[in-house]
Amino acid sequence: MKITRIYEDAMKSCVICNSCRYCEGLCAVFPAMEKKRVFNLQDMDYLANLCHNCSECFYDCQYAPPHEFNVSIPAQFAALRQQSYKKYAFPNFLSFIFEKNAFISALLLVVLFFAGFYLAFAGKNSQSGDFFDIMPYTYMTSLFSIVGILVLIALIVGIVKYAKAIELKNVSFSAFIQTLKDALSLKYLGGHKNEGCTYPNETRSNVRKIFHHLTAYGFIFCFIATSLGAFYHHFLHIYAPYDLTQFPKLFGFIGGIFLCIGTLGLLILKLKADKKLIDKESVGMDYVFILMLFIVSFTGLLLMFFRESEYLAALLWLHLSCILTFFILLPYSKFVHMFYRFTALLKYNTEEEQH
Repeated sequence: MKITRIYEDAMKSCVICNSCRYCEGLCAVFPAMEKKRVFNLQDMDYLANLCHNCSECFYDCQYAPPHEFNVSIPAQFAALRQQSYKKYAFPNFLSFIFEKNAFISALLLVVLFFAGFYLAFAGKNSQSGDFFDIMPYTYMTSLFSIVGILVLIALIVGIVKYAKAIELKNVSFSAFIQTLKDALSLKYLGGHKNEGCTYPNETRSNVRKIFHHLTAYGFIFCFIATSLGAFYHHFLHIYAPYDLTQFPKLFGFIGGIFLCIGTLGLLILKLKADKKLIDKESVGMDYVFILMLFIVSFTGLLLMFFRESEYLAALLWLHLSCILTFFILLPYSKFVHMFYRFTALLKYNTEEEQH
């Protein structure tokens, strides 16, 4: 009943927006909305994930609360996005478990993984800073490969289900390239005319866009660092630990710094955000996702500075426990919004090209 009300409120707002059209030049949401005269659940999932929550429409809207029409696109679409994460998640029941107990679930997973590592490798350490003196290479890679494959399957199934639901089809190469440009540049997080978006309040600023860039590219740099480490190990036969002049360490260090700054900035912005822009019931999982990503990056940086200390083993177990927990939460957290939003942007650019 409650979920139905969320969709009904958002649909009503879309009908009012279509009648008004004052915000049609702000972002991709409103031109996409105007192509519809009536809305179904799949349309709402598409529009909600197309929204970048810049909130400019809320402050421009003459029908926003406290008006009786209660047009609140940012908050209503935030609630819809959270529903879409659960609806298309695979397996679906895990999404409900993690959402209801986000902090407890994350903490419990970290503790369980850490306890498992402690019981398996207690007493082992490394004076040279070699992680594999503490935990064997085959054990570490096997564990992360299994978890990674399962997570990848869950992500792919969810993305495919979402793409089919919003009827993404007939995608051209040019539409894909345009979508890639829009996504990598965070085009719709700059507000109207790139003056900055009205988040966390009605004062325009590009700071949120900057923090998103740091987080996204920090994550990419860390992924590159891990891939380079595997390449060095298997093909070049150059083994860890690496120094800062070598690419695996360099990309990891820069990525870790970017992630720490980006996630901490986004967390502060979310805490300061105008409460009228936030869906209070879905924000818990958002906090956990950002916090876990910060902890993963921060503990990774700590490993660099304490690599030859007596605390190395404990720090390694904590870092790996946080990474595994983060991986398990990925398909059920806000992480999937980058794929759903890319898919929604792809549908938008495809329809724009066809028209």
